[in-house]
Amino acid sequence: MLSEKIQQALNRQITYEYAASYTYLAMAAYFESLSLTGFAHWFRIQSEEEREHALRFFDYVNDRGGRVTLGAIDEPQNEYASPLDAFEHALAHEQRVTAAIHAIYALAAQENDYATMSMLKWFIDEQVEEEKSADEIIQHLKLIGNDGVGLLMLDRKLAEREEEEDE
Repeated sequence: MLSEKIQQALNRQITYEYAASYTYLAMAAYFESLSLTGFAHWFRIQSEEEREHALRFFDYVNDRGGRVTLGAIDEPQNEYASPLDAFEHALAHEQRVTAAIHAIYALAAQENDYATMSMLKWFIDEQVEEEKSADEIIQHLKLIGNDGVGLLMLDRKLAEREEEEDE
């Protein structure tokens, strides 16, 4: 059985994950409006991954005899100054999600909730990948600068992203 504190934290995390999904879908729409369909594709997959993360938390709360309560999701940002700006926002968002997961882990450790700590290990590892992926693209965008050909080449590369199988 989950403690009330852990249950509340996990329910907040479900909302964060759905907010991330919504944010990334808005970013996909932004890139579609620029005819950068590879960038849009990358963010659509990212949006779906975040939805799957929310469902992992959802199922975990239920599996532990808790009660899922869904919170409100704010309207996402829909415009960005540039592709670089959008990815910098995505990285900042991932860093906030990482901090939230670390806080839940610390709470679980404080409460000796080893099952929650074990479940969160997957998310901790996943967040390392999420931040690395966004940062790599940021570094590429910085190298490209205002080079339209470079941007189109990166767009083509991002279009190759395939959905990952969750473990």
